[in-house]
Amino acid sequence: MFEIRRGRPYPLGATWDGEGVNFALFSQNAEGVTLCLFDGADTGTPSQTIEVKNRTRFIWHVYCKGCMPGQIYGYRVAGPYDPVKGQRFNAAKLLVDPYAHAISGTMDWSRGSAYAYKRGDPRADLVIDTSDDTAAAPKCIVVDGGFDWEGDAPPRIPLDKTILYELHVKGFTARLRNLDPALRGSYAGLGSPTAIEYLQYLGVTTLELLPIHACQPEKFLLDKGLTNYWGYNTLGFSAPDARYSASGNLGQQVTEFKQMVKQLHRAGFEVILDVVYNHTCESNHLGPTLSWRGIDNLNYYWLETDTPCLYHDYTGCGNSPQMSNPVVLRMIADSLRYWVNVMHVDGFRFDLATVLGREKDGPTRMASFFDIVQQDPVLSQVKLIAEPWDVGLGGYQVGNFPIDWAEWNGRYRDTVRRFWKGDAGMVSDMAYRLTGSSDLYSHDGRSPGASINFVTCHDGFTLHDLVSYNFKHNRANLQNNQDGTDQNDSWNCGVEGDTTDPAIGKLRTRQRRNYMATLLLSQGTPMLCAGDEFARTQQGNNNAYCQDNTISWVEWSRAHQFAELLEFTRQLIAFRKAHPVFRQTDFLHGRDISRNQIKDVTWLRTDGQEMGELDWQTDFIRAVGMMLDGSDIQEQDEVGKTIQDGVFLLLLNAASITVNFQMPSMPSIGLWHARMDTSSGWIAASGPSGTTRAPGAEYSVEDHSLVLLEWME
Repeated sequence: MFEIRRGRPYPLGATWDGEGVNFALFSQNAEGVTLCLFDGADTGTPSQTIEVKNRTRFIWHVYCKGCMPGQIYGYRVAGPYDPVKGQRFNAAKLLVDPYAHAISGTMDWSRGSAYAYKRGDPRADLVIDTSDDTAAAPKCIVVDGGFDWEGDAPPRIPLDKTILYELHVKGFTARLRNLDPALRGSYAGLGSPTAIEYLQYLGVTTLELLPIHACQPEKFLLDKGLTNYWGYNTLGFSAPDARYSASGNLGQQVTEFKQMVKQLHRAGFEVILDVVYNHTCESNHLGPTLSWRGIDNLNYYWLETDTPCLYHDYTGCGNSPQMSNPVVLRMIADSLRYWVNVMHVDGFRFDLATVLGREKDGPTRMASFFDIVQQDPVLSQVKLIAEPWDVGLGGYQVGNFPIDWAEWNGRYRDTVRRFWKGDAGMVSDMAYRLTGSSDLYSHDGRSPGASINFVTCHDGFTLHDLVSYNFKHNRANLQNNQDGTDQNDSWNCGVEGDTTDPAIGKLRTRQRRNYMATLLLSQGTPMLCAGDEFARTQQGNNNAYCQDNTISWVEWSRAHQFAELLEFTRQLIAFRKAHPVFRQTDFLHGRDISRNQIKDVTWLRTDGQEMGELDWQTDFIRAVGMMLDGSDIQEQDEVGKTIQDGVFLLLLNAASITVNFQMPSMPSIGLWHARMDTSSGWIAASGPSGTTRAPGAEYSVEDHSLVLLEWME
C-alpha cells in the first residue's frame, strides 16, 4: 500500500518524480473518481483502490508516495448515466487515462464488455450495463521519462529537400530480409542497421509512419478474425502502440520507440507521425466506453445540440472531438508537445485535419487549434502536414490551411492519374501540378513545398496495382467488396492482374516509370508509398486497413523481381537531390530571370513553339513540353560543394501514339542531351550515342512516355 497525499493538478496524467507518482485527471461533470492500481495487466481485481478526493478546477488529483514506474493503473469515474442529456458515466467500466504514456493490451471482448449499456435492449443505449470489465479492459502504465539521447538533435530538413516515405512500422519490417526475426514488425526493426541501410540506399529523407498511437481495433473486425492494421482508431494519444514493441508492453515500448528515433536521426532521417486526433476508438452512441466517453462525454465530444445522445460525425467513424473546448485543445496540444519534446519526433501528418479546424460555424483557418499551434514555440517549428478534408459539409479544404502548414495535395494525385490515363483536357491542370500548384498555395505566402505531392498512399491502390487492376478486389475484407472507393483512375490496358502478354507488361512498366518520374520531377514535396519503388502489390485490394498479413506487408522478394524499377527510382531521387531546379523555394512565374534570357518555365507545343492561350483550352492535346531554367540557381550540397544547375526539358506524351517533339532553340550553342526516357529507362548523364539533339531536331517520344533532356553548351 502506498502513502496517499493530496497531489497536484498539473501535469495531467501519471507523473513520476523519483519518490512517487502524481495522478491527475480532468472531469468537470464527474461525481467521483477512483484510481485503481494493479499488480498485473490481465488481472480483474485491483491491488489497491484510491478514492480521489482532491479536485482543483475540475482536475482530480492524488499523489502516491512509493509508487514506481511500471505501475499498472486505470480509472473508474462515477456520475449520471443519462444519454438523453449527454451524460454517459458508468463506474463499472475501467477507463484509460487520456494522458497515459503507455498502455498494455486492448479490450479483450471474450472476458468482458466495454459497452456501458445493455446491448440488445429495445431501448438501445438508454439502459446502463453494470457488468465489471476490469479483467478485459486495457490498462495504463506509469512510465519513467528518462532516456539517454546521447546528444540527439533533429535533422531539420527543409521542405524543398524533403522526400517523404510513407510506411507502416510492422508492414515494412515484417518480412525484411537479413533482419533478426525477433525484431520484425517492431520499432527496433525499423531502427535497425538493416532497415537503415536500405533507406539510405533508396535516398528518401523523412519517414512518415502510419499511426503508432495506441489503437483499439473495432469489435466487428475482431469478430471476423480481422483487425485495424492501419491503426486509425486511437485509444491513447500519447502512448506508442505496444503491438510494434519487440521488448515488452509494460512501458518498454516507450524506450524502444525512443531508441528507434535516435538511430534514425543518427542516420540522417526525420520521423513524422500520422496522427488521428479527429476521432477516437469509442465510435458513436452505440460504441464502447474505454476512456473519454466515461470520463466526461459532454466536454470531450461534439454532441448534437438538440439530441445530445447523438454525436456529430465529421469522419465517418462515429464521433468527433469538440475542438472548440479548451480541454480538448489542451489535450491535443499536450500530446503533440510530448511527442516532440520527449519522444523527439520531427513533425506530424494530421489525418482528416479539417476536423481540427471545425468550430460551431464549420471549418475555418482561423480556428483555435491553428492559433494554438502557430503561437507554440515548439509545435510551430516542426513539420505540420494536413490531410485537408473530412466527410462533413465544407470538408474539402485543399489549399485553405494556414501558412505554417503543408497539405496532402489530392488535386495533384487526381490530375497526374487522369493525365497519364489519357483523359482529355488535363494539360492545363497538369501544368499547375508540375510547378507546385501555385493556384492552391501561392495566394497566402506559402512555397511550393506546401504541396505534398503523391500518386499513391496507404489508402487506395499501390502503384503496381494502379496500373494492373480495373476494379477493387477487397473480398478479403469480408464486406462483399463494398468497402473502399469505387473511383478508379488507373491505366492498365483493360486487362487485370498478371499477364504474360509482353506488350501489356511493357506498357505497365512504362506507366510505373511515368508516375514515379512525374512525382520526383515536380515542384513541391514528393511522397512515396513504401514498396512502390519495387512494385509492391495488394492483389488489387484498395482498402487493406484490416489486413495484418501478406496482403499489406511489404514483400521484399519483389525488390529483386523489379530491380530495374527500384534502381530507376533510386537514381531519380539522387537526380532530384542534385538538381535544385526541380525543388525550388519560390513559385515559377514564366518570366525572363536568368543569364540565358529565357523564362524560368516555358511551356512548349510539339513543334517547339511556346503554348498559346488557345492551346491551353484545347481538350485533345495530350502531349506537352516544359522547359525549366535553373542556370542561375546555386546550392551547397551535403559536402559543401557548390551545385550550379542548368536548363532541362521535360516532354510528356500521354497519347496512345508516338509524338515527335521539335527541340526548342536556345540563345547559346549546344545540344540537348537525353537523361531519361520512360519507354526504356534511365540514361547516363553524358548520354550514349544517338541521345543528343540539336535545336530544331526532333525527338520521338513514344506513346505513354516521359523524356527528360538537359541543355549542354
